[in-house]
Formats: sequence, C-alpha cells, structure tokens
Amino acid sequence: MIYRNATEIVHDDVFLALPDFLPGSDVFLKIEGLNPASSIKFKAAINLVEQAEKKGTLLPGVSRVVESSSGNLGIALSIVCAIKGYPLTVVADLNTVESAVLAMEALGAEVVIIEEPDANGGFLHKRLALVDDMLKADPRLVWLNQYKSRANVEAHKDTTARSIDRELGPIDYLFVGVGTSGTLMGCLEYRRENRLSHRVVGVDAEGSITFGGSSKRRYIPGLGSSRLPEIYSDDGSFHKVLVPEDESVAQCHHVARTYGLLVGGSTGTVLAGVRRMRGEIPLGSRVVVISPDLGDKYLSTLYSERWLNDHPTLIKERSNV
Repeated sequence: MIYRNATEIVHDDVFLALPDFLPGSDVFLKIEGLNPASSIKFKAAINLVEQAEKKGTLLPGVSRVVESSSGNLGIALSIVCAIKGYPLTVVADLNTVESAVLAMEALGAEVVIIEEPDANGGFLHKRLALVDDMLKADPRLVWLNQYKSRANVEAHKDTTARSIDRELGPIDYLFVGVGTSGTLMGCLEYRRENRLSHRVVGVDAEGSITFGGSSKRRYIPGLGSSRLPEIYSDDGSFHKVLVPEDESVAQCHHVARTYGLLVGGSTGTVLAGVRRMRGEIPLGSRVVVISPDLGDKYLSTLYSERWLNDHPTLIKERSNV
C-alpha cells in the first residue's frame, strides 16, 4: 500500500493474544506502536495539529508550535510538524529517554530539558512554567496543550475505542493507562455514546496525583501526572488501580521473556493493573489492554540491568511476577 505521507500510516487494528496471562480468560493486547511515531500519541498529535488549524489558531508559515512532553507526544508532534512545516519546541525533562530526545532532534525539533524536579518531586510544573514563559516572549508560539485540548480526547474516541469495538466486538474489561487521560476519556465517551456495557479500568502509577494520591518522584515516563489534567473527569463510571513502578518493570520483563514482545513502561503498568485485579475478573472474560508503545526506546533503561541496579526501588523479585 502506498501512503501520501507518514500521518496516514496508523495501524489501529493490531491485537496480540496473551495466552495464560489471566488463566481462564482471554487477554488481548492492543498494539499501538506500529506507526511512524511508535506510539499511541501519534493519533493525538495528528488531531491536535489538525484541529488547531481548523480553528485558525495554528497558521501555516506563521505559527511556531510548543508542547510539553516526556517523550512520545514530542516524537509524534515532531513528525507531524516536519510534514506540515511548523517549527517545534518540545519541553522535556530528565526522565525522557535519550533515544526519544535524539529522535525529536533528528526530526528537526528543538528539545529543552528541565533538569530540576519541582516541589512535588516531578517535572511537569516546571515544564509548563517554561512553556508559559515562552508564550509570553513569542506571540507566534502556539501551545497545543495535550492536557486541556478536546482534540486529545476525540482522537481516541474516534479511533482507539472505535477500533476495539470494530475488531473485537463485545468485551468485558478494558484496561487503559492514564497520563494526560486523553485515551481514558475518549474510551469512556465512546462507551457511553454507544451504550456498551464493558467495565473500564484506569491504571495509573503510584506517585501520580490524578486519582487523588500524593505526589512523589517517578522514573518511568508515560503515565502519571503531578498536576491534574484539565481534560480528566471522574464521574464514577470507571474503576481505578494504582501500580508501583517495580511492578511495571517486572511486567515488561515478563512479557518480553514469555511472549517475545518488548513493551514500554506504560504497557507494563497497565498489565500490572490487570494482575492486581485478577481476583475480581470472572473466568471466561474478554479483556483488552491498551499498549501505548513498544520497548525499543527503553533498552538502556527499563531493560538494562545496569540502569535498574542504579534504581533499586524499581527491582521486583521475578518470582513475584
């Protein structure tokens, strides 16, 4: 198949069965990393840019784009902006893996790294403060704001959730990781609008405040937030699970060595959420787990024994997986 440009290469119909991951039930991993940006964020990036263009806030030949990202959205926006000709600055932080920074720079983006954590132990507040300063200094800058824009939610309502319904039909459980909460909110809206009955489970990392917990330093980029995203809404229609980062790492290694698939830390977190709920999931259930990205960019961190030994709190006994 021939595509006109890279933004058309979105494979939204790939699911991997995970036999025996949840004995007595069928578990399907929705693979989101098979696109040029290698993550689910590609769909959000495309919609963020296109909706800003439709509203007239993003003007070709005039506007410059700025966004805060721990990696995946930054890569995705770097591709979209390269195709459309928008200069892009990504404000990232020390948790952003080196390969992601190199990818953004190779695609033409400027990457600014926040090196000091804020008072909550995270980096998001300082990243957003810098974005705010940049907007004041340059009137040509446009902040797409993945934390607030409805385009983030609508991207997943119209693609991610729809593809699950289309490809798998009725399911019983859908496990979704929570970062900006765009994927979760989009899946919830699709379920509500189409009157589906499956249970949605939002999975977040310990140390994130989205579900009301206390903030603490986290080392795995992707999920979690030290600031409540504006698009997030808790109407009581979904279940919540918090996962410590050592369980996320353990699940990444388990999937690699059992199913031959390298997955990212966010996927490991969501799979750990399934494990935590296994006593509540009836036998014979059909369970879908959204895998935001693959693990190739994390070989020097999550899959590195040296890196893990430097972060001993992330090591969990393999026998406990």
